[in-house]
Amino acid sequence: MSVDEATYRQVLGAVCETLLPALDAPSADPAVVDYYGRGARERGLDDSTLAAIPGLAHHVREAIGELAAFLAERHFPAATLERRSVLLHLAAAQDMRLRLAVRQLKNMVFAGFIGAVDESGTNPTWPVVGYPGPPPGPAAAATALPVVSPEVGTFQADVCVVGSGAGGAIVAARAAQAGLSVVVLEAGPSRDEADFDQIDAHASEMFLRGGSLWSDNGQMGVLAGSVLGGGTLINSMVCLRTPMEIREQWAAEGLEGLAGSAFDRHLDTVWQRLDVNTESTVYNANTRAMITGLAACGHSHERLPRNSTATDDPTRCGFCNAGCRLGCKRSTLHTYLQDAVDAGAQVIVECRADRVLVEEGRAAGVAATLAGGEELVVRAPVVVVAAGGIESPALLLRSGIGGPAVGKNLRLHPAWIVTGAYDQPIEAWSGQIQSAVSFDLTHCESDNGFLVESLTLNPLTWAGQSPFVDARRHRDRLRGLPYFATWHGVSHDHGSGEVYLDPDGKAGVRWALDDEIDRRVALRAHLELARMHHAAGANEIFTFHWSDLRWRRGEDFEGYLNALRAAPTDDYTAFSAHQMGSCRMGASPETSVADGWGQLHDVRGVWIGDASALPSAPGVNPMITIMALAERTAEALVETARSGVAAGRSAATS
Repeated sequence: MSVDEATYRQVLGAVCETLLPALDAPSADPAVVDYYGRGARERGLDDSTLAAIPGLAHHVREAIGELAAFLAERHFPAATLERRSVLLHLAAAQDMRLRLAVRQLKNMVFAGFIGAVDESGTNPTWPVVGYPGPPPGPAAAATALPVVSPEVGTFQADVCVVGSGAGGAIVAARAAQAGLSVVVLEAGPSRDEADFDQIDAHASEMFLRGGSLWSDNGQMGVLAGSVLGGGTLINSMVCLRTPMEIREQWAAEGLEGLAGSAFDRHLDTVWQRLDVNTESTVYNANTRAMITGLAACGHSHERLPRNSTATDDPTRCGFCNAGCRLGCKRSTLHTYLQDAVDAGAQVIVECRADRVLVEEGRAAGVAATLAGGEELVVRAPVVVVAAGGIESPALLLRSGIGGPAVGKNLRLHPAWIVTGAYDQPIEAWSGQIQSAVSFDLTHCESDNGFLVESLTLNPLTWAGQSPFVDARRHRDRLRGLPYFATWHGVSHDHGSGEVYLDPDGKAGVRWALDDEIDRRVALRAHLELARMHHAAGANEIFTFHWSDLRWRRGEDFEGYLNALRAAPTDDYTAFSAHQMGSCRMGASPETSVADGWGQLHDVRGVWIGDASALPSAPGVNPMITIMALAERTAEALVETARSGVAAGRSAATS
């Protein structure tokens, strides 16, 4: 069944009002009255949500249409609030696609409720939920890189690099420093300290799909950078070296020399260029609570190395997923991209790469589209695909190159989040996002496991992802945000997902918790994190399962752990900040996309230079691994390209 436009709008407007209805306030305080008393309709969130739906991914739009039809059949708009809540739960329980639709609408409504800001950069809900927003104060001096404003037409270059993040920036720098002409194409905008107001609603423009990219079944939320500097501009600055066991495994799979001193050299080069250190690492209340829980459960921890300068101000660091206003984060914007531009590279932003051009089995350049819809062509005999673990395979798929493994083998480091509520304020948005790690559980299930790390509390995420029982309880619980400590288990995935092209020609993600080892790790992460919160003194514990799995002080804790054990697989929700392996390097053209140095098996002159090249998940935050591999690939590329470019120039002048 499908519904007409009027019914569609009526049903979805009623969904918004069911999630955020007008309620009686528990006090006469004007701010509290406003918090409870104005619902989605009064706030205009029904209209803004409906207006945003056409921009969502194809599979999400379809799921929302199916939900509208399901609810229309049951006369949803005319039902009471209580009945509408029941129907939403019924839809989510019946089908994962309908659950995805409810999840997406819930995220959008609560993002508007608690995230939208007025001209002064504030939201009227913030005083009621105890959230201060980012602190005021001047930003550091702007460090904007010069970018090219291209006229429509054709550029000529020796090397065209697609993507400016952890991998692409390094290859661009090394190629330019070697005397090759380089053009860098970045799909996202150019932003720097002068632009960072650190308000989440504004920062969404620096994330792929605005930070709202879900797997087909809605179990996995994908967070990736889409801005000049890529994920290095908005990540948490965790710097961990590639474990030796992973290096040995990859060397055996065709990455020559990875387990030896040559790769140590690349790791050291990246470490030094990013100014990685532990001296500027400072624990906040959230991390101190995690350390207490770890110690009480018999686990150790280590101080995290971070690519941050010693002038880092921990009081403002909890908001740096929206960009570091102080300029302390040693992103590629401050390092390798600057090196590339200093060496003559040209950078074009808001430019989407559509296809890699291939002539006679070799790279010939890139066809792209500018923000205004104009077409741009960069003619180049060397193309570096470094658009990230989601967009790089999509570019190869649109180009019809890369072989049968393109998009396969997607690894995501699924992160399982458990929150504890404490008697004293934690204010998990205050202080460094991540500053300590425990490796004790990295081999807890069939030699797989997870890291334990803290993370910042983003009110938009917790409002959208905390389990929804009914409108009043959800509104009440958000007022506990200052007391929440937020930790996650970052798992070393054993199974894999896939990137594919949807009917719009855009990247889609297939992923499900269908690998037995991954299921065991997911359960273990929830159990162990819950035990840590319990040991640290939490008075309430909850997860991001779809169902409301919650423990309160005085209740049977072992019974709660048993409830976690009994949760169905479909109830789990994970997030990924690390997308890898979808254009993996390896010896076999059947199971890998590129050879052991990063050049495609089937097209000479096309190289993979980002996280998608990783043969598998490294099991640690991958930025250093990605960059060291990019240094290695850049060396091979420069050696190959120099000879090819020299031959081409000689022929042109003879």
